[in-house]
Amino acid sequence: MIRVVVVDDEELVRTGFRLILQAAGDIEVVATPTGAQAVREISLLKPDLVLLDIRMPDVDGLTILRQLQGLKPPPVVAMLTTFDSDEYIAMALRSGAAGFILKDTGPEQLAQMVRTLVSGGVVLSPKVTRTVVDGYLGTGAGSAATEQVELLTERERAVLVLIAEGLSNTDIGARIHVSVGTVKDHVSAILTKLRVGSRVQAALVAQRAGLLDDSGESR
Repeated sequence: MIRVVVVDDEELVRTGFRLILQAAGDIEVVATPTGAQAVREISLLKPDLVLLDIRMPDVDGLTILRQLQGLKPPPVVAMLTTFDSDEYIAMALRSGAAGFILKDTGPEQLAQMVRTLVSGGVVLSPKVTRTVVDGYLGTGAGSAATEQVELLTERERAVLVLIAEGLSNTDIGARIHVSVGTVKDHVSAILTKLRVGSRVQAALVAQRAGLLDDSGESR
């Protein structure tokens, strides 16, 4: 079972996410705390994944995210938001979030996103906007991202696209018929050449360079 904690200040959201995820059969929501209770419960429960509201009145979601990054080991965290252009998204990604999920995501999509995150994949809502990507990568990011991607080999670029589609190393290996070890070598080379520190950052470079269309699929 995938163990998940949902952190949100609205009871309706917490209850809704619990019902949706537990209906999937392979996901268990082990706690639904508000912001003030989150870090303590997560440190005790050690879930596989935390779904964290980015804006809450009692404790800011970014503050909680930074505190969670200090746990040993830190949990995988995806941010929940109602706005795909939320200016907090860029800061959350810089602070170690594995991606973000819109609260109006469909039930089947939500369960699959949870599985992707836990398997080491990247989840960025298909509604990621240019504002969000620019806010993360900086002004003029389009041309810079294109130049970065040009440093990659053809195989590395193919792996980058699959990273941006949210695939884990195991899934990428199966897709391109290579071992997981070989995929790890490609991912390491990609992060080095793109001068980024995580798969999420690499996925955003791919998006900004135009390797994906608006639906998140490869061109």
